[in-house]
Amino acid sequence: MGWWQVNADTLAGVRFVVSPLAEATASLKTLERATAAHPGERAWLDAHLPAYRQRLSDDPITALLIRAALGRTWNATFLTPTPSGDSEPAFEQELARIRRTPPETARADLTESLCGPLPTRLRRSDLPERTADLLQWVWGQAVLPYWPRRREIIKADIITRTAKLSHGGWAAALDDMRPGMRWLGESRLQITMHDHPPRELSGAQLMFVPVTPRQSWLSWDLSHRHAVVYPCSGILAEAGRASAPESLGKLLGPARAGVLVLLETPKTTTQLVALTGQGLGSVGRHLKIMLDAGLIRRRRAGRSVFYYRTDAGKVLVEAQQTG
Repeated sequence: MGWWQVNADTLAGVRFVVSPLAEATASLKTLERATAAHPGERAWLDAHLPAYRQRLSDDPITALLIRAALGRTWNATFLTPTPSGDSEPAFEQELARIRRTPPETARADLTESLCGPLPTRLRRSDLPERTADLLQWVWGQAVLPYWPRRREIIKADIITRTAKLSHGGWAAALDDMRPGMRWLGESRLQITMHDHPPRELSGAQLMFVPVTPRQSWLSWDLSHRHAVVYPCSGILAEAGRASAPESLGKLLGPARAGVLVLLETPKTTTQLVALTGQGLGSVGRHLKIMLDAGLIRRRRAGRSVFYYRTDAGKVLVEAQQTG
C-alpha cells in the first residue's frame, strides 16, 4: 500500500486545478486503450478512434513511443508533468514543458515506464517533440471541440469536492476520488494499493486535477509539487452525454426533465448551470416549478443551497426510465 504523509500546512494549501493538458493526456490514454467507461465516452471514442489509429499508422515511431510512455504500471514522467499550480494555464503553455524535455531525460523515463531496455527505434533525440505533436493533435481533433462543455463539468466536480470537504472533511472529499485512494487519518493519504514507500509531503504543494475521461495518475517533481489526476465523478462525467427519457421530456419539457435527472445526487444551482448549459434564470425557474410540485427539495449547507429529488421525483424518473 502506498501512502503520502500530509501535514496540516500542506492540507491548508491544497488546490484544485483545471489542466487542459491533463484533459488531453487522459483523452490520449482513452484512445490508446480503446475502452469506454460509459455510453457517452463510447460515442466519443467511436467518433475519434479511427482517425487516431490512422495517425499512428502513418507514424509508427510515435506509435511505439506512446505505447512505451504509457507503460504497464507507470507513465513516463515527461508525458505527465506536474501542473505548475496556476488555476488554469493555457494548453500551449503546458505543452511547452513537454517540448522542452531533454532527450536523455525522455529516454530515461521511457526505460523506467517499460521496466526494461529502450527499443532501438526509440534511441533518438526527437521523442519529446513527437510526444508533444501527438498531444497537440489529440487536443485539436478530439478535445478542443468539446472543451467548453468539459471545462464546465470539471468546474462542477470541483464545486462538489470542495462542498464535500467543507461538510465531511478529507475522508468525504477524497475516498472515492480514484481507485485505491482513501483518507487513512493521522495525516495519511493512501494513494494506491500498490506497495510503494511512504512519501513525506511536509512543505510540498498538493494539487487535485479532475479530468472527464475515466483515467487517473499521480505525478510529482523536484519543486515539491505533487498532483493527483482523477476522473470526474459518476453523473458529472456523463452529464450532457445521456439525455433524459423522451417520455419524461414530453411530460416536463426536455430542459426541466434534464435538471430532474441530474438531481440523482444533490447539486447547487451553480452546478446545474454548468452541467446543463442553461442560463441561471432558466435553471432557477425549473427548480421553483419542481419545488412547488413536490418533485424536489432543497437544503442549506453552509453558504450553499443543494437541491435533490423527493421520493415522488425518484418514482417519476424511474417510471419513465423503465416504462
